[in-house]
Amino acid sequence: MSAPVRGRSTRARPANRRPKSAEYRARRRVILRRRLVALLTLVSVIALVYCVFFTPLLGVAQVQVRGNSVLTEEEVRDIAAVEPGSPLVRLDLQGIHDRVAAIPRVAAVEVERQLPGTVRLLLTERSPVGSVKMPDGFHLVDSTGKDYAIVPAAAPGVPELVLTLPSSSDPATRAVVGVLNELPEKLRPDVVSVSATTGADVRLTLTGDRVVKWGSSELTPRKAAVLLVLLSKPGTTYDVSSPDLATVS
Repeated sequence: MSAPVRGRSTRARPANRRPKSAEYRARRRVILRRRLVALLTLVSVIALVYCVFFTPLLGVAQVQVRGNSVLTEEEVRDIAAVEPGSPLVRLDLQGIHDRVAAIPRVAAVEVERQLPGTVRLLLTERSPVGSVKMPDGFHLVDSTGKDYAIVPAAAPGVPELVLTLPSSSDPATRAVVGVLNELPEKLRPDVVSVSATTGADVRLTLTGDRVVKWGSSELTPRKAAVLLVLLSKPGTTYDVSSPDLATVS
């Protein structure tokens, strides 16, 4: 019987060691590739955010003004004060809105951002319901009672307003404007002037030197309906301040 050979291991070498090593290397390559893609994606996102927020890449290239009739585009742009090249996404839209809305002739404004580089201002200008003759010219008053502009001549197509101090906080102005806002279209062409000293003594002067005692702005639709009937009768003074007891003289 031969003796066993000492010093040599009798354990068999695993047959699958080499395939496992190849599989490990393949997995490692996939992991590294994914990490590289994630890193490149992160760098790209950071670069894009930086370009959008901190460079003129998507900066303001133009400011469009729409809806203006009396105001010029240049006037509005100057007051809007939008710096060319400013990053579009970082613009203070509320600040732009507030600056433009503070223009007396502006009744409303919308501010829009349009990629890649446009700011659009959509204006609604005030329209006069009448004009008040004052020492410095004719003051235009809109449907809210705001005195918003001074012009050298009376506004065409609207009556003269006889008021001491036109203002949206003045009871007489509010009463006059309240009547004019609700006056039917059929009556408007005949109205030459409207006056008041308080909120309860509105008086209309119509064509043909006819006078209408209106009173307050309350029940204006009812008073207007009664007046349309009364105007079919001859007279110079029509009192509809109490529409159920209207008179002609």
